Amino acid sequence: MKSLLILILFLFLYSIVPDYAKAQAITAITQGRSSRFSITGRVINQKNDSAMVGASIYIPDLKTGVATDDNGNYTLQNIPAGDYIIQAGHIGYKSNVKNISLTENTTLNFVLIESITEEMEVVVTGSSKATSIRRSPIPIVSVNRQYLQQNLSTNIIDAISNVPGINAVTTGPNVSKPFIRGLGFNRILTLYDGVRQEGQQWGDEHGIEIDQSTVDRVEVVKGPASLIYGSDAVAGVINLIPLNPPSPGSIAGSISNEYQTNNGLIFNSATLAGNKNSFSWRGTFSHKMATNYRNKIDGRVYGTGFRETDFSGLIGLNRNWGYSHLGFSTYNNLQEIPDGSRDSATRRFTKQITEADTVRPIVSDKELRSYTITPLHQRVQHYRLYSANSFSVGRGRIALNLAYQKSVRQEFSHPEVPKVAGLYLILNTYSYDVKYYFREKKGFSLTGGINGMHQTNNVTKGTDFIIPNYRQIDAGPFIFVKKSLSKLEIAGGFRYDIRNFTNEALYTKQDVATGFTYAVSGANTATADRPFYAYKKTFSGVSGSLGLSYRFSENLTAKFNIGRGFRAPNISEISANGVHPGTSIYQLGNLNFKPEFSLQEDIGVNYNTPHITINAEFFNNNISNFIFNEKVLNNKGEDSVIVAGNRTFQFQAARAHLYGAEISIDIHPHPLDWLHFENSLSLVYGNNKGVNNQKSISDSSKYLPFVPPLHTFSELRGNFKKLSTHFSNVFIKMQLENYLAQKRAYLAYDTETSTPGYRLVNAGFGADLTTGKGKTILTFSIIADNLFNVVYQSHLNRLKYFEPYPGSSRRYNGIYNMGRNLSFKLNFPLSLKRK
Repeated sequence: MKSLLILILFLFLYSIVPDYAKAQAITAITQGRSSRFSITGRVINQKNDSAMVGASIYIPDLKTGVATDDNGNYTLQNIPAGDYIIQAGHIGYKSNVKNISLTENTTLNFVLIESITEEMEVVVTGSSKATSIRRSPIPIVSVNRQYLQQNLSTNIIDAISNVPGINAVTTGPNVSKPFIRGLGFNRILTLYDGVRQEGQQWGDEHGIEIDQSTVDRVEVVKGPASLIYGSDAVAGVINLIPLNPPSPGSIAGSISNEYQTNNGLIFNSATLAGNKNSFSWRGTFSHKMATNYRNKIDGRVYGTGFRETDFSGLIGLNRNWGYSHLGFSTYNNLQEIPDGSRDSATRRFTKQITEADTVRPIVSDKELRSYTITPLHQRVQHYRLYSANSFSVGRGRIALNLAYQKSVRQEFSHPEVPKVAGLYLILNTYSYDVKYYFREKKGFSLTGGINGMHQTNNVTKGTDFIIPNYRQIDAGPFIFVKKSLSKLEIAGGFRYDIRNFTNEALYTKQDVATGFTYAVSGANTATADRPFYAYKKTFSGVSGSLGLSYRFSENLTAKFNIGRGFRAPNISEISANGVHPGTSIYQLGNLNFKPEFSLQEDIGVNYNTPHITINAEFFNNNISNFIFNEKVLNNKGEDSVIVAGNRTFQFQAARAHLYGAEISIDIHPHPLDWLHFENSLSLVYGNNKGVNNQKSISDSSKYLPFVPPLHTFSELRGNFKKLSTHFSNVFIKMQLENYLAQKRAYLAYDTETSTPGYRLVNAGFGADLTTGKGKTILTFSIIADNLFNVVYQSHLNRLKYFEPYPGSSRRYNGIYNMGRNLSFKLNFPLSLKRK
């Protein structure tokens, strides 16, 4: 039946495809490969018409590029006929972006202007192919490598949490989950090099399993992106994009080192990459470790240390038929688990040492400062093997991405048998993404495709069970069209998703000798407990979007987009029944859930001149069957306790309404072009509208959980291209983060509490140390966050609720965020030009 529905949908799509597109498809099959051409040109500096040496020329859709020679000249060879965006760029200059319809050997020259305002980026996320941010109807933001390097962070999600509209739910310094406009977890799809990240993302006690040192830039779609990516992109997409290959005929890389004072973080990374005769390669190894972080109230917070080791690589071949890249990555993180237990008299942290847990000794100062991972910790491993391919076929292009991922998550929760894992999850995912790009004609482009995955999860190797074994199969065909006129761009499409979900029954018994529970099968199930019953369901839905952007002038652009998102419930929301390690929560699922559907409208305005940039985006989002977690009370109105020491929560569904805005104003006063004054405001309101027949909502439950407060961010920064003979690309900055109090919390059943407001001051400076001839020897920076050591709790800090004595009259409850932290960074570039 499902196959028949998909066939009917494809026949319907075929019926609406223009005749010229059908003809192209036939041509693709009968004529084979299209013609190949070269693009040559010169890149010069607008200021004095001098040659720009080492400028990059890059075609994102083909993942190919070159660097200019000593005379500013470049040549791109064997480029198939087609329509492309070509971007020319250089450090310290604004990117120059041009559109080209390649039908013959072409000369294309570029003029680069010294960067005063932020450069106009080309993005590859949220649309069928590369496009400029200003012409894209959907709300999207791009963060470059310079931003990532010049700000302090302990993981890649933390690094972008000050971008307007982006936040992070945290459980200590190395555990950050992204939130976009008040929505997160399985509502946000994370991509790495275009491949969807799969790693038990329903859990909130571990972060994104990606090495931040491999990320060159981050692209964020703020709003439904189910049209292109399917389920789990209902709130947006975060695409983490690795480094491009170096220029042909060269080997390049870097060695990076960092130390942070608060938790003693030590980070080291090395990257080496090469490109010769159309064959490119890259390898990165990194390691970071930290002890427990600290603040003025809690001192060092026990159970927040970590040790992470990552290794990744890629090989690629770019030829006249297209490109084929094969990449892999391994991620291994030992992450301690805080539980917030304290001595009642001294408020010092205590630790569990026996299964019975009758006595907890106080953690010594030596243990709090140690880098040794505690016996109670989690180990998160992630392995990825993926292939990204693009083939020129006739007058069009086929993109084929395939990936295999294995996520292994172990919670070591038995202090007397520390090598036995309590929670032991093994997730295997096979994903695919196929697209055909028809040749653009008269400004009209068409893309059709299908993507999905096959996923299995095994939970039977542990002693604790919060979810059962499950299997799910996703498939989603889609069509995306775009019409480009001189000033107007219209884009949209639709998609049909199917998810076939099955979870198995799980039987358990207790080991008499150890007292641990273990899974059983076959004849052993006759006298066993059954915490999970078999369940099977198919979720399906239609999603789509329609948007336009209009350029009133070279400086002013307006956008509008309406999008419908789709999300199937995840395994935890459906079937959870057990203690959720690292959360102090006994979690219950709900078998009656339907898919979530969102309908979001976006309006945006961008005004850009050499000395001021203004960007304003407004959104309105209505979600049906919105799933959220709610505390469970017993018939006496008290906390329902199934397992001692854990609060009981169960997922519920209702209608939700979120709305808000992001506004940014960046000023570069003339003639002080080196001075940058950047300001942004992020605001989101989230209202619980109740179930369909509910007439009224109580005051304590009228808001949604995990909604961040109003947040403003200001930065005053000076950039100096050449300060002296040996110092270039110098920056010095001051930042002010201002978070208002969040009183619009989901207070029902003490699920959330209000959070006071706070202000943080950050500062930093850095530069390139160069030779007399201008070659960079090293890049250094010193950055300070929370300069005045403010005591605060973020509203999205889960440790805020780790309080063993709730309801007391003391001023400070729960665990507070990190205090003052200084970062010292060094980066040594490596470059070898091959003959």
